[in-house]
Amino acid sequence: MENDANRFSPGTCARLIVKVGSALLVSAEGEIHAEWVETLVADIAGRVQAGQQVAIVSSGAIALGARRLELPGGGRNSLEDAQAAAATGQIALAHMWSDLLSARGMTAAQVLVTLDDLEDRRRYLNASATLGRLLGLGVIPIINENDTVATERIKFGDNDRLAARVGQAADADGVILLSDIDGLYDSNPHSNPDAELIPVVETIDSRIEGMADRKSSSGMGSGGMVSKIEAARIATSAGIDLAIISGHGPHALARFTHTGHGTVFIGEGNPSARKAWIAGGLTSGGTIRVDDGAARALRQGNSLLSAGATAVEGNFARGDIVEIVSTDGRRIARGLCEYDSGEARLIVGKRSDQLAPILGHAPRAALVHRNHMALV
Repeated sequence: MENDANRFSPGTCARLIVKVGSALLVSAEGEIHAEWVETLVADIAGRVQAGQQVAIVSSGAIALGARRLELPGGGRNSLEDAQAAAATGQIALAHMWSDLLSARGMTAAQVLVTLDDLEDRRRYLNASATLGRLLGLGVIPIINENDTVATERIKFGDNDRLAARVGQAADADGVILLSDIDGLYDSNPHSNPDAELIPVVETIDSRIEGMADRKSSSGMGSGGMVSKIEAARIATSAGIDLAIISGHGPHALARFTHTGHGTVFIGEGNPSARKAWIAGGLTSGGTIRVDDGAARALRQGNSLLSAGATAVEGNFARGDIVEIVSTDGRRIARGLCEYDSGEARLIVGKRSDQLAPILGHAPRAALVHRNHMALV
């Protein structure tokens, strides 16, 4: 039987993102699980020596800072508490990674990002260039959401999706989510002892989405299985393999290499970097609803014409990303709209030859052009 963990080995995965959750790094009392982290760093050192470039997406700053500041509720009782805890804990987190990696002959770099940094195209490209240069120099980037300045409006909310988005920006081949659960099950294993692990997922469909559970078993992290499925969708849409594996116990990465135990989501195709960025985005300016005929045309690779649109929701400018959904509200695609929301509302359902008199200028070729669209 093929071990799908081989997809993440140094020989087949040149660049890997490893996400580490709060519950694995920090105890309920706010202390670092130092011995466990040392075994993870040993695993990473082995991969680096074998030629793999590795970046770490690390949670734990808020949990660490909350203990040092003696904040109630783990520092999550208010946005102000979370920001203060993050500012305090991030220093401790960075020192820990730097010291442990240095002991193994590796250099760490700290990279803090917000949602806007990866949703804005220019800032995304800047982050991509920085990550690429660091990895090319053999440095281990330690990446976290910048919770000190992030608000609810500009937050990823969980590091699972951040890891997948970083995987896109870093042009990674694989993403491994070290979790407090060992993979995706067909039902919640905490409440159903007969639940079965799903070892491989080739397509994320409604059946797979239905298996997700929103709760994190630790109660410390911000992500549950839903966020991990969303992360898998972001990664696989860019052709990146993603694995959910248990982080409990020493040498979690080495154990996965030997046993293959976990759930592996297979990357789909190899889209352009621009389309991968569009597909993996977490925000949009608005929504365009389309009829059944337009939905079929989009899935066949065609542009969205105004005649196929049935409604426009939200306020957006020309060039903003919009969600394209079917009549029943299911997402079909994301793309850069060729019109602002006001003009788009005027031409909904109209044929191309009707647009010039309505708009007062020559119409563009499409409402959303296929070259600036990604199916999701």
